[in-house]
Amino acid sequence: MWKRLTVLWSLVRGDARRLWFALRHPGSPGWLKWGTALIALYLLSPVDLLPDTLPIIGVVDDLVLVPLAIRFLLNRLPPDIARAAEQRSGARS
Repeated sequence: MWKRLTVLWSLVRGDARRLWFALRHPGSPGWLKWGTALIALYLLSPVDLLPDTLPIIGVVDDLVLVPLAIRFLLNRLPPDIARAAEQRSGARS
């Protein structure tokens, strides 16, 4: 179980790093900034899809939805921005 969590964390961390570098790219589209802002708002908002008061399910939805949303945004990046973000995030690992 611990090994699975560490693998998941490394994937999410890499995706978050790529998203950060894509946001900082001069040619990043406006929808990327809005999408990232919505993800941050969802994380910080007290309103959740499933309330956190539910013992396990309330936290698991955040652990599943946020990485999926990040991956969704990254998959829709223009190829040149995606390539530049991948190079920059790989150089800093």
